[in-house]
Amino acid sequence: MSIYQKIAAYGVRYFSKDVLFKYGFNWSPMYRRTTARIIHASKDLLRIDIVLPISYRNRNFVNSIFGGSMFAAVDPIPMVQLINLLDDRYIVWDKSAEIAFKRPARENLYASFCYAPEELADIRRRVAEEKEIEIVKTTRLTNQAGDQVFCEVKKTIYVADKAYFKQKRARKGRSPSS
Repeated sequence: MSIYQKIAAYGVRYFSKDVLFKYGFNWSPMYRRTTARIIHASKDLLRIDIVLPISYRNRNFVNSIFGGSMFAAVDPIPMVQLINLLDDRYIVWDKSAEIAFKRPARENLYASFCYAPEELADIRRRVAEEKEIEIVKTTRLTNQAGDQVFCEVKKTIYVADKAYFKQKRARKGRSPSS
């Protein structure tokens, strides 16, 4: 169990999940370094909103937001959000990411991360049938009005039944002769 998981397990005794999610991310060193901040987490965690303000800490050589800051601001949220939306019968891992820069960002950027209840039901149904699946979540970093896209990140997330995942790992650990 990671230090973040331990803090979350302890924190839910005193704070709601949305408050813990927002402030846990905003105070954690790994997310603070991205220069982004979570500005809203819905009570049910189905929607998370962030801002990535342009500052001296994330400007690149051509005075726009460094691409690494854009990716790092988006990277952990879809996976951690899904972990919190599903229960502990599931394994959730980031599998891959694809980033496309659309235009230089010389202003604050905004993004929303959303899961619909129907999407969660579909994930649970598919995992029950297939035991392990991959989903793709697309996040766009935009201006405040949302009418200009500066960057698009597609994250492939692996989701598996925890019991199946443990059996699969145990089988892989065996030698071919056994």
